[in-house]
Amino acid sequence: MIDNYEHYITKNIKAFYKRRLFSPIVYIILLTVLWFAFSLGDILSPIHIDDSVSFEAAYKDSDRYVKTTLKKLYFTGYTMKDGNDIKGYYYYCMRDKHCSIVLLAPSTCEEGLPSIDKLTVVGKIVKGKGTYTQFVNKLSKDLSWDSKGLSDTITGYYLNEPEYHLKTTIFMFVFYFGTLIYAVISLIFYILCIRFPVLAPACQNLVVFGNPHKLLAEAEEELATLPQLATEDMFITEHYFIMTSPYGNAIVPIKEILWIYKYSTLHKILWYHFSISYTLHISANKHLYIHCPKNTKSDIEFYSSVPARLLFVAVSRDFCYFLKSQIDACPHRISATKRILNIYQFHYLLH
Repeated sequence: MIDNYEHYITKNIKAFYKRRLFSPIVYIILLTVLWFAFSLGDILSPIHIDDSVSFEAAYKDSDRYVKTTLKKLYFTGYTMKDGNDIKGYYYYCMRDKHCSIVLLAPSTCEEGLPSIDKLTVVGKIVKGKGTYTQFVNKLSKDLSWDSKGLSDTITGYYLNEPEYHLKTTIFMFVFYFGTLIYAVISLIFYILCIRFPVLAPACQNLVVFGNPHKLLAEAEEELATLPQLATEDMFITEHYFIMTSPYGNAIVPIKEILWIYKYSTLHKILWYHFSISYTLHISANKHLYIHCPKNTKSDIEFYSSVPARLLFVAVSRDFCYFLKSQIDACPHRISATKRILNIYQFHYLLH
């Protein structure tokens, strides 16, 4: 048991938020790495290239997502299919004195117009392989060329318009920036709670009962003079119930407590039961509700065995008599009521 509880609540609030700093920092670093590794900036705002820049040169300059104006496009007669659906139509045009291949979306080329005079398109520059290689082989046979001769004439890189998925891109960036903003706000909030512990929710919940700063100072002072009852992370002082666990912190004036009960959760994998966790639920005045998760059985049993006058002194006596009258009226419900609400903890007040 700890002997010195000087500023114990404040220290635990700081420690709690210091542990939570790790996740947003790692996530922000991960998003930053992804931004540069996958050129996400180009997806958001494609690079504009003019017709003097070949697709191969742009690709080698890491300009994968581009916006460009194409002139004099002619349909090759070939399409790219995804199952039974046509994904795109292959067109060719002259660009930087080389024949360049462009795969246009069906909606852009009106499902295979013979020729297009001028078109501004956004797409992804792709290195030809797989279906593109098959397309080049078939085209070379149509032209009575060998594939190597045709490959020397056209570039091995082509512009793929269907690869630039506008709806998917919008969704991806909404998710990207949404989670990034959340991570940054969380990081700033955690830093503020470390610097000013009174801003933490555990302290701000006290605003309904008075000045959080004064109530925190009073709770610290009572805890520093040694609590009346204590377990590893839960304490009862003269006026406060205090929790300082790795899963959260809570401060509740005892006189404001209306109801308190435990909830057991059985953790299992298939038929194997490997642990039971206990959660202490507290309902207080001004609609304040607090739960203290993942307590040990010894902690819960310790507080269950505490004389009610210490922990439940503020519970309405009229309410207790009401509960007793309900039990007396329906004796067959006594055991069920005890199990669900632990009403046996209030019998001390009634006898």
